Amino acid sequence: MTWRWRYENANGGEVTDRPLPREVFPSQADAESWIGENWRDLLEAGVEQVALLDEDRVEYAGLSLRPE
Repeated sequence: MTWRWRYENANGGEVTDRPLPREVFPSQADAESWIGENWRDLLEAGVEQVALLDEDRVEYAGLSLRPE
């Protein structure tokens, strides 16, 4: 399994027009730990929400990076 984050705008469209980290993780837990450490930088770069993918399968989507 290969886990990665898809970076999205507020409408759920993939953000591809800027340089963003393209990390790949061996586990879901590693990916979730990474997003917990890096969400502020991603938000500053214009990412509003993320989706977690296992290969091409979406584990979950629409995870907002904005604090509630």
